[in-house]
Amino acid sequence: MNFSTRLAEKLPGILPAPSSPLLRKGVSELRCFSIANHSRRLRWGLQKKMVWSLERAETCVVSNSCLVHPATEAYAQEAIEAIKSEKVIAVPTDTLYGFACDACSLEAVSRIYEIKGRKLTSPLAICVGDVLDIKRVATTNHLPHGLLDSLLPGPVTIVLQRGESSILEKSLNPGIGTIGVRVPDCEFIREVSRGSGSVLALTSANLSGDRSSVCVKDFENLWQHCAYVYDGGLLPSGRAGSTIVDLTKVGKYKIIRPGSAKQATVAILEKYLLEEEDR
Repeated sequence: MNFSTRLAEKLPGILPAPSSPLLRKGVSELRCFSIANHSRRLRWGLQKKMVWSLERAETCVVSNSCLVHPATEAYAQEAIEAIKSEKVIAVPTDTLYGFACDACSLEAVSRIYEIKGRKLTSPLAICVGDVLDIKRVATTNHLPHGLLDSLLPGPVTIVLQRGESSILEKSLNPGIGTIGVRVPDCEFIREVSRGSGSVLALTSANLSGDRSSVCVKDFENLWQHCAYVYDGGLLPSGRAGSTIVDLTKVGKYKIIRPGSAKQATVAILEKYLLEEEDR
């Protein structure tokens, strides 16, 4: 069974510093401040751009052993250091909230599976900071020039062959020759991915089989398992998740999951003269 089939079936859509004054006081009260979402139309006509904002950057929430911070530039370096330390963080994307970690850390990846109660045979997608990074992890030379730049950044997971030159560890999704790649239209997670110097493993922030999360309160029961939770407010695209499309075959595409942007995705694919693969 390849990545596409397993992903369609299974993919639904850190401790704080000891010196923290809030921790010393034992504060457990939740004071949530979500960053503002700046509404504008994307080329998708379906999504709203998430703002890279410095506002409220000093606001944080302490809940048990987990820090909740706004998903702003002020906290990007903190998130990067957590990834480098092989921790799991929760982040907003342009579709759903997700758990992220260093895809090249067996310990961190195992932790994500543990948090979600996910079967080890269910593959994880990955996230890179920029479209140009995709060729470091997957084979892209069979795709029409400009196609990936037209699809991404955006609410699409592209399934590609790993290829012999992929930097991905063999331990990630062992036995599966394909990989799902995301470049979300969300500056926070892209900045974290760039700064990590690696590739992020990314999966929805929920227990396997539960509904996907569009705000941090949706997965509050799992905060304690994360180093940090980054609050990007209520995400506007619903719970459908990203559109998953298999582009492993020359001149062909196959929609694995309709997700939140199927119509726009298909329009772009057909603009580049790709044909839908026979079912």
